[in-house]
Amino acid sequence: MIKTLHHIAIICSDYEKSKQFYTEVLGFKIEQEILRKERQSYKLDLSLNGTYLIELFSFPNPTERPSRPEATGLRHIAFGVENLDESVEMLKNKGIEAEPIRIDEFTDKRFTFFADPDNLPIEFYEF
Repeated sequence: MIKTLHHIAIICSDYEKSKQFYTEVLGFKIEQEILRKERQSYKLDLSLNGTYLIELFSFPNPTERPSRPEATGLRHIAFGVENLDESVEMLKNKGIEAEPIRIDEFTDKRFTFFADPDNLPIEFYEF
């Protein structure tokens, strides 16, 4: 039976830009970076607070996939934050615009969305 989420795989269009975003903006730690010459691809393993979460891939000329408005498939990635105001301010200081903060009608918790370099929706959800 399933015990936990193992990782999220993301294919990016600009490897260096996405690597910088996930490490320098969101604070992920690089666990391993592999150049797969036969596939002309990088695989970057990223962790957060000691937990392996994201595989970031580069491929030559990946096709675009719609993410908005509400396309079929993975909708977004959500990360829990302790202080949403501080998290939004951190994004702003790094040149990333977040949507206006909203309230979850079922939990009364605050959340917002922003996008990675490939317009993948990312949510910060205050716990």
